[in-house]
Amino acid sequence: MKKLFFLLLAFPLTSCGSNELNWLILSPNNIEGLTNLKFLLSGLSTTIFISVVSIIISIFIGLIVALPSLSKNKILTYMNIGYVEIVRAIPLLVLILWIYYGLPIMTGISFSPFVSGIIALSISESAFQAEIFRAGINSIKKSQWEAGSSLGLNFYRILRLVILPQAIKNILPAIGNQFVYVLKMSSLVSIIGIGDLTRKANELVVTTYRPLEIYTFLILEYLILILIVSYFVRKFERRLKKD
Repeated sequence: MKKLFFLLLAFPLTSCGSNELNWLILSPNNIEGLTNLKFLLSGLSTTIFISVVSIIISIFIGLIVALPSLSKNKILTYMNIGYVEIVRAIPLLVLILWIYYGLPIMTGISFSPFVSGIIALSISESAFQAEIFRAGINSIKKSQWEAGSSLGLNFYRILRLVILPQAIKNILPAIGNQFVYVLKMSSLVSIIGIGDLTRKANELVVTTYRPLEIYTFLILEYLILILIVSYFVRKFERRLKKD
């Protein structure tokens, strides 16, 4: 991991003397470069916050959506399948634009760009979370349901006290991987003006006219962020396996 970080940092430096790249606009050794770096990095907290909030909300929605799939009622099962298939079929970018621009026209209800971005990310991700929960719950042996029933517990108490604690342990690695996915897809919220990493880069390109350097740095920002998160997700997975 350390060697990879050094390689990532060394890559742009090797191009400092070329005609194509001019890294002085992002150099911390001068006032302009330092200001530009601070401006680009100021979107990091927004990216992380939106991603964390969206994944938390999507987990709750996903669990609610997954519950009808456990029922023997075909109508409830079809409702679950319909929600998952429809939401997964809608591109996230289209969903963001529709919630921000289309929803106010249809219903008169409007949200700020920040809230619209979170709603769109949460809804889009909830379909994947629903499938994760469904698979996790179905992976629990039927004998666990029978054991809870023999204790006189109803369906929801068996689910809450017996099944979910075991299922959550199985699906935590998958949820961690989905968080990495949400981090990457959160870049799309920049289209409605949210000041995340991508939006900050776009704004700086307009003022400096140096898209190659700035978007290269943006790639490095996301790459390092994703690698750090992925590292902790893998570490968490190994710890769960040991337990």
